[in-house]
Amino acid sequence: MKVLIINGVNLGRLGTREIDIYGHATFEEYLQQLKQKFPDCYINYIQTDKLEEIVNQIHNSAQYDGIIINPGAFTHTSIILADAVKSVTTPVIEVHISNLFGREQYRKSSCLSGCCQGFISGFGLQGYELALRSFIKN
Repeated sequence: MKVLIINGVNLGRLGTREIDIYGHATFEEYLQQLKQKFPDCYINYIQTDKLEEIVNQIHNSAQYDGIIINPGAFTHTSIILADAVKSVTTPVIEVHISNLFGREQYRKSSCLSGCCQGFISGFGLQGYELALRSFIKN
């Protein structure tokens, strides 16, 4: 099983950014735990604040069995990402650390969720594990 995790804009600041919402752990710390928990899975991870890089990663994802994506604020604004997800056959699960529906009104919509296999929101970093387990079951 080969999975690509893509974290978008501002998610490189996990562990220091809005700790009351996102917690104290960096994603790299969490990723090591995830890799230890699933040693039979190859997990590749990228984080970028650049929309073009996310699109390129999605377009070049044919070697993966699944993509887990947290686009950050691009979630609410990027039709470009939705089109990129639609253009590939690799299944995609959208993940958000916080519960988007319990936050500001503008965060309650996603340009991507209708294009994805699934949507996970509000389970903290554990949402990535839930997405990974979904790919393993299928």
